[in-house]
Amino acid sequence: MTELKYYKPGSAFTGVVGRTVDQSEPAWPELRRAKRGAPNVLFFVLDDVGFSQLSCYGGLVNTPNLDRLAGNGLRYSNMHTTAICSPTRACILTGRNHHSSGVASIMEFATGFPGYNGMMPRENGMLPEILRENGYNTYCVGKWHLAPSEQVSAAGPYDLWPLGRGFERFYGFLGGETNQWYPDLVHDNHSVTQPKQPEDGYHLNEDLADRAIQFIGDAKVNAPEKPFFLYYSTGAAHAPHHVPREWADKYKGKFDMGWDRAREQSFEQQKKMGIIPPEADLSPQDDDVPAWDPLPDDEKRLYARMMEVFAGFLEHTDHHFGRILDFLEETGELDNTLVMVISDNGASPEGGPQGSLNEMNFFNFVEEDLETKLAMIDELGGPRSHNHYPFGWAWAGNTPFKRWKKETYRGGSSDPFIVHWPADIKAKGEVRAHYAHAIDMMPTVLDCLGIEPPEAIKGVAQSPVAGVSLAGTFAQPDGPEVHHTQYFECLGHRAIYHDGWRAVCAWPGPSFAEAAQKERHLADEITTEALADLELTGWELYHVADDFSESHDLADQEPAKLRELVSIWWAEAGKYDVLPIDGTLQQRIATVRPQLALPRTRFVYYPDGAPVPTFTSPPIMNRSHSITAEVEIPTSGAEGILLAAGGVTGGYAFYAKDKKLHYVHNYLGNHQYTVSSAEEMPEGKATLRYEFEVTIPPQIREGKGAGGNAQLYINGKLVGNSEFPLTTPIAFGLEGMSCGYDFGDAVTDEYKVPFRFTGTIKKVTVDVSGDLIQDDEAEVRRILAKQ
Repeated sequence: MTELKYYKPGSAFTGVVGRTVDQSEPAWPELRRAKRGAPNVLFFVLDDVGFSQLSCYGGLVNTPNLDRLAGNGLRYSNMHTTAICSPTRACILTGRNHHSSGVASIMEFATGFPGYNGMMPRENGMLPEILRENGYNTYCVGKWHLAPSEQVSAAGPYDLWPLGRGFERFYGFLGGETNQWYPDLVHDNHSVTQPKQPEDGYHLNEDLADRAIQFIGDAKVNAPEKPFFLYYSTGAAHAPHHVPREWADKYKGKFDMGWDRAREQSFEQQKKMGIIPPEADLSPQDDDVPAWDPLPDDEKRLYARMMEVFAGFLEHTDHHFGRILDFLEETGELDNTLVMVISDNGASPEGGPQGSLNEMNFFNFVEEDLETKLAMIDELGGPRSHNHYPFGWAWAGNTPFKRWKKETYRGGSSDPFIVHWPADIKAKGEVRAHYAHAIDMMPTVLDCLGIEPPEAIKGVAQSPVAGVSLAGTFAQPDGPEVHHTQYFECLGHRAIYHDGWRAVCAWPGPSFAEAAQKERHLADEITTEALADLELTGWELYHVADDFSESHDLADQEPAKLRELVSIWWAEAGKYDVLPIDGTLQQRIATVRPQLALPRTRFVYYPDGAPVPTFTSPPIMNRSHSITAEVEIPTSGAEGILLAAGGVTGGYAFYAKDKKLHYVHNYLGNHQYTVSSAEEMPEGKATLRYEFEVTIPPQIREGKGAGGNAQLYINGKLVGNSEFPLTTPIAFGLEGMSCGYDFGDAVTDEYKVPFRFTGTIKKVTVDVSGDLIQDDEAEVRRILAKQ
């Protein structure tokens, strides 16, 4: 075989160029190749899964495939995240702190400060960008949530989408959550429809696993020695907790004991496993969580079923991840694949104190009564629900810690972390207590691969990596700590770790109940006066080297140590662009951000295009507006969607059926308001129009959007009229808007998706020039509903 001669791209040609070929010697630009025998890398990022929910961490949910990795690898008991999703993901992929990447919070809360703008600077190179340049295939499958919300439509720009940040292939969703039955799917840089419907057995967990296996297999058959990096980030177990019924039913009766006893059981199991120290305490009763035993029986039955559904969802996720592991094992790749499993934050309290049948009700200020929930109990987890469990199960899911997601106590920021690499890690089933943070994952991988962090990526000089390698802890259970100091900040909630000590400054308070006593509430601004008070009285101190669960506040006994840690927090805050401290939500939403489109009141859509994300859809809530479709109807008539948004949990559809024109407004799955034409649509060219005129002001905090007169017109003639007493005040379901078909699940049972229009649509125009009745708090809830 002829030995080829190579030269580095960009350097001088090392062959010989003569006047003829026989006087010349060829040479080739050097290919990017990984080192021979380099391991594959697989990150499995779970969503909203607490410290104690996996069975290998003492949890009550059966996760045999993750248990398999833990039993043949390492579990870390002291791994930390940022307490919320987008920031943790930025840390995982860049090795830098979240504010350094401009990702102080979820992408929808971006503001115009360096640590908060959501723009993910190029100087913070991502792991796939590095590995791709070192001969790896790079795949992203599942949740992204690292592009500004204003930049996730088909208009781009695509720079901050996965393919713009080093991944060669992408299949998943760009936002913070999606419907597991009807996901908002993107393949590489374009929107796609799901391969089958729920009634045919579709679920996103299976789809994502199928695609991951396909990506790996497609490359391996062509270049079997080329390693891959797979960033596998499911939507699970974030709400909505969607799962086939048989998986939830596996847990029937297993949570009837309630969250108090569940905490005790997990706590006992964690000590047996060595996950927590034998002297650790179980954190005390939370002021925001009711004791289980006094609850009425109907509430217990409902809450237990909500947890059964969550458990089934998490086990279902583990099952399909196990298919990826099985594929790697069958192809001989598993032992030389460096697998890291982590959750992005602690278990989530976003179901509220009583849990939710349709989370959209909560975000729209609509109270869900117990009777309605009980009547729909068999729908939990199915396509007709958007369910989330109550506070109590989130609290139990973070055992032995206090609190939950969005708060920087350990309940929000301590997460399971599993490392599995049999080709190099000889320890099996051991626990590592070394302090670690999500920023350590990237440098650990580079260390294991023998790759130095590059000084530049595509000509952009790189910032220092903030994380440290944990590779030295693999073989040294009693080795020295390598990560000594770490700050935390999430929505104004702050903490600092330094050499076994941890200080926490809770905002608005240690609990919602205690905060209310000081007349402080979630999303309140941290004013200069409030900050001064917090600095004097708001910091708590824990010696976590001895007090694993943060149960004993030593602020009064150790004032000097507290002052030391607070000083370190401020130094870190200055270093990593944490300032200004911002506890608000309303003000962040009101921030004027750079937009691709100029301000407008008229939106034009064309048929069969990509779905329009909710954040770039026309703002029709609480204002007079119209929808006008210019169509051509064949002699046989036409039916189908003209324009639709949302789905079964809330939305609207403007459509034709039975030769008549219809509009339906789905009020959060609670009621449907409709108007239909009295006349049939004519054949040929036609103008079909829906108008809504506000006649009843909204009462947003009572869950009532504007009411008004709903009218249908055909070629300028009024053909239908109805009074809508109210509409949805803030936000529909997860699905975006689509023209000429209904993307996702159906808004009404009157048709089946996609219900494509069988005539010809020239264009559909939405006019929102009517006066808008705006409410800042309502807008905050709209954003939270989509994260």
